[in-house]
Amino acid sequence: MNREAAEQVIAAYQKSLYGFALKRCAGLQDAEDLAQEICLRLYRTLLLREDIEDVERFIWTVAHNAQVNYYRGRQRAGIGIGLEEMEEPAAEEDLQERVSRRETEDRLRSEIARLSAVQRRVVTMYYFENKKLEEIAGTLAIPLGTVKWHLFEAKKDLKKGMTAMRNASELKFNPIRFSLCGISGSPGTKGDLSNFFRSTLVQNIAYCTWRRGKTVNEIADALGVSPVYVESEAEALEEFGLLMKKEGRYWANILLDEPTAEWNAYQSEIYSQAAALVAGDLAEELLHSGILDSEGVICPDGDRNFALWALIPYLAATGGEALREETVSFEEAATLRPDGGCNIVYASVQASDVTPPLYFEDMQNWCGPCWNSREGLMLWQIDNAWTAKRVDERYPWNAARDMELLARFLHGGSLSPAEYACLAEGGYVKPGMADTDWRKALRIVRICDDASKKALLETGDRVKGRHWPELKKLREEYQRKALADTPHHLRKALIFSLQHMFFSDGWFLLHCLKWLIDNGILQPPAEEQKESLITLLLPA
Repeated sequence: MNREAAEQVIAAYQKSLYGFALKRCAGLQDAEDLAQEICLRLYRTLLLREDIEDVERFIWTVAHNAQVNYYRGRQRAGIGIGLEEMEEPAAEEDLQERVSRRETEDRLRSEIARLSAVQRRVVTMYYFENKKLEEIAGTLAIPLGTVKWHLFEAKKDLKKGMTAMRNASELKFNPIRFSLCGISGSPGTKGDLSNFFRSTLVQNIAYCTWRRGKTVNEIADALGVSPVYVESEAEALEEFGLLMKKEGRYWANILLDEPTAEWNAYQSEIYSQAAALVAGDLAEELLHSGILDSEGVICPDGDRNFALWALIPYLAATGGEALREETVSFEEAATLRPDGGCNIVYASVQASDVTPPLYFEDMQNWCGPCWNSREGLMLWQIDNAWTAKRVDERYPWNAARDMELLARFLHGGSLSPAEYACLAEGGYVKPGMADTDWRKALRIVRICDDASKKALLETGDRVKGRHWPELKKLREEYQRKALADTPHHLRKALIFSLQHMFFSDGWFLLHCLKWLIDNGILQPPAEEQKESLITLLLPA
């Protein structure tokens, strides 16, 4: 196999081979050493073979053999440090000296991990594997002089690192954790990108590159971990646009905030004022305009309270849309991901000693609003503290399937028992009523025609328009303060997000619902309504 093809094979299986090593080693350093050994053996073998029929089987055979040989070698001699200035401990060495030597060895391994990838390979092959410089040059396919230069630079950096004190960072001992994480836009095949931030390491990589770009080694210093693991995680985050790289430094490409107690109090006050302006008026209009009693609005069992749960968030989000000024488009602000997703990722860090914003616990259970159009219908839905959890990485596909089944059911088409059971499980229809008129079977609110939809939207427009001068003033003040604390490369994403403030804005919709509950206008839903709550079906 030629050199280019061999390198492509190594690149394709590198992460899998590292995972293989991780599962079979007791420590991270051992896993790194074993993975490196596998890759080197595999590369050398591939260059000598032209008759490999099953490449994947061949790779794992080499990996298993390398594992066996690796541990045989460790049993015979252990892994030595190998730098000239370090000698084997004497037999009479006392316990204190042994401990000191172990600490030195650990520090040295840590410093080796901070070298560049090619320097790590040169150092490992020369000192750990006792290979000659000429052999290293042949294996790595680089000139002998380049090997000598890498070895010289590596030794210089190692000596410097061994004598220098690393910068202390609070993140080493007190890592942050995201208290909220989500997206604005559409997820890709890998699902909600909050999945990328489930590990503490990844969260802290993003956090420490939020305000100032950092190199891999600077990130490693800040977090107190090996650059090797920062390197792989940073590359994965960069691939999906969650980090951006410029001049060797990584910058977080997510909307991240770390509010103070003062900011949380300010945010709570702003949203409380906005909700008090809009929520009560929306409920008043809906309850006394006759819209809820029209034939074009179908509510399960005539439950007007249930109807308000679905309609008020919808009108709070869509009302007065013509008033919303858009200076940054979604296309300008969002990132297109390799898995087909297009979104803005946001996260929040809430310090344990800082009072969170009002209704924070409820916002942790929030997901929405979600719009889905298909079959001439629109499905509008929100997950929150009062509903069952329905929105996950499968939601776009589930929603498309459900809407196809609903369209068929509403137009008199027949559903199989399994299809109807699927709709019942999703909370759309009542169980065991497949042969019943859809008006009796529905468990969600439906707007039947364009005229009813128009009347509802006009209601939202009237209420939002009536209070827009006050809402606009609140929004402009909030935006000015938020942008002042935002890194330059994230300003477009934040401006786009703030354009939706007091519209399809989760905090605003939550405050509206809470205001209505606190003022006795909206009653908490029954337990059996959770699957169906805040789900609206209307013309597309």
